[in-house]
Amino acid sequence: MWMWRGSLPLFLLLLAAATAEPASMLEGPSGPVTVLLQEDRGHAVDLPDTDPRVQRRVTGWAPEQIAVALSAAPTSAWVSWITGDFQMGGAVKPLDPGTVGSVVRYGLAADSVVREATGDALVYSQLYPFEGLQNYTSGIIHHVRLQGLEPGTKYYYQCGDPAIPGAMSAVHAFRTMPAVGPRSYPGRIAVVGDLGLTYNTTSTVEHMASNQPDLVLLVGDVSYANLYLTNGTGTDCYSCSFAKSTPIHETYQPRWDYWGRYMEPVTSSTPMMVVEGNHEIEQQIGNKTFAAYSARFAFPSKESESFSPFYYSFDVGGIHFIMLAAYANYSKSDQYRWLEKDLAKVDRSVTPWLVAGWHAPWYSTYKAHYREAECMRVAMEELLYSYGIDIVFTGHVHAYERSNRVFNYTLDPCGAVHISVGDGGNREKMATTHADEPGRCPEPLSTPDDFMGGFCAFNFTSGPAAGSFCWDRQPDYSAYRESSFGHGILEVKNETHALWKWHRNQDLYQGAVGDEIYIVREPERCLLKSSIAAYF
Repeated sequence: MWMWRGSLPLFLLLLAAATAEPASMLEGPSGPVTVLLQEDRGHAVDLPDTDPRVQRRVTGWAPEQIAVALSAAPTSAWVSWITGDFQMGGAVKPLDPGTVGSVVRYGLAADSVVREATGDALVYSQLYPFEGLQNYTSGIIHHVRLQGLEPGTKYYYQCGDPAIPGAMSAVHAFRTMPAVGPRSYPGRIAVVGDLGLTYNTTSTVEHMASNQPDLVLLVGDVSYANLYLTNGTGTDCYSCSFAKSTPIHETYQPRWDYWGRYMEPVTSSTPMMVVEGNHEIEQQIGNKTFAAYSARFAFPSKESESFSPFYYSFDVGGIHFIMLAAYANYSKSDQYRWLEKDLAKVDRSVTPWLVAGWHAPWYSTYKAHYREAECMRVAMEELLYSYGIDIVFTGHVHAYERSNRVFNYTLDPCGAVHISVGDGGNREKMATTHADEPGRCPEPLSTPDDFMGGFCAFNFTSGPAAGSFCWDRQPDYSAYRESSFGHGILEVKNETHALWKWHRNQDLYQGAVGDEIYIVREPERCLLKSSIAAYF
């Protein structure tokens, strides 16, 4: 059932969607539309370690969990992989990273991988100083940066150590991003969040792969290893099941290896860029956090001069992407100062589109995590607005929502479009309750969070929600919302128009989309603070 102001039957809406051109933001703010829940959690059950897709399929020092990531420019890219197996136990001895070389051979044909690049290797451990808990140490993780690549070109590659028999991978291939410039764009960019490794995840990934994206953005919450105890016992809700009986929030790190193995057919051929979510915090001995996330993925941190795995930037054709950290300090911090410098260098005549991604949304009307990232919004929104940010991708809420252009909770033609893609299939509860439903307004946040910046979400001071912590109806800035598993596809057509589609898992065999709209830039209408403004 659909609920819409001025309701129409579902079959009429589907018929209109099938026959009409996608709506355009040039037509003004849309909605608000709410699609009621049409599916339950279904197969939100984790793949077991007996599933062939998550088991180790190589022997010796042969590479596995192979992945490609972008560098800051399309003339270089990262290749990552793991050799050797992980260890679990009370006492674990890390492998020596120097045991196996980090080599990538690559070229323009599968039978001619004649160029060679070398890189670095590391291992990480997840250790708990409590009796009875199992410790973990990883296989050897390799990261190699390929340089001097031609944009928009298919490269074939092998990774591993050619000096050791059987230690090189099969030949894989990926395509570099198009050259940086205002008329150069990839065909499709997939956006997904909160994946996990359930049977619903497999539907999301298969659906996403069928759309043949050129690039994947994963906006946090990857393996959900922290829904497990170190003995491998899992739950849908850690705080509900284990918080009172465990001395620290445990994790079962092999879930990361399972995830990397399952994802390899995608990640070895399609570049994927990741930013951290709350499920990557994973506290361990000495209050160390984010060990798995920081070690397993390659980031263009040095190339974009952030020198941090938590925030960085990169160019893809005419798009400048900025990935930010919702779980690192952002108020007048190193991150904030880096963001100021990065934004000041953006040339909108070269990269007209400015797109950002992080985990926790600023604009969500669901009760779950309502205004949780308000401190981050207060600290950073004005800066991003002053540089004309176009689109923001987030996750976290476990439901889909797209905003109209908004700034400071007010419709603004120069504000950003905020899109939350927060349920790729993980086993936690899907968000179905809206904060604006009668009696559903959550209590104002009162306990400062070590990672979210404390308390900032006071009552609204103006507009329809003045004097209240929540709106009494779906806010005007919320254009479309629904509780569904899925992924998004962004197709940037030119300097001013991009087509956005939300692909629900239940539409996999129907050729339909849940939400579809042209996001339109109007640079002549908005003052851009960029060092060189758009030339339109």
